[in-house]
Amino acid sequence: MSDASCFHNLREGGILRELAPGVVARIFPGENAMLSVVTLEPGAVSPVHSHPNEQWGVCLEGEWIRIQDGVEHHVRAGDFWQTPPNVPHGGRTLDRRCVVLDIFAPPREEYRRAGAGHGTATAGR
Repeated sequence: MSDASCFHNLREGGILRELAPGVVARIFPGENAMLSVVTLEPGAVSPVHSHPNEQWGVCLEGEWIRIQDGVEHHVRAGDFWQTPPNVPHGGRTLDRRCVVLDIFAPPREEYRRAGAGHGTATAGR
């Protein structure tokens, strides 16, 4: 398909969703996968949560502490990770902004519309 709606830019557009204070996502849903460009301001916290979707993340800019299954990982630009379904995860930024590209498969249905919070995600297991 060569439709213009299939082409996007990481810095603009998408469905806006405030996941937590200082954590804003721009979401680009597809039929079988979903991209989310997440901007985390300095000192922001993404609460630990889980969901049934597989998730991959790529740190595009900055650095942060990624918490996955109770273990803290210091992540820098260029690092990427995989989060299996239902594994608790979250994180916090340090003293500067961080931008992360998240990929979900299948798409998170609650992210197909603008809003706030992690949707149906739950804390812990």
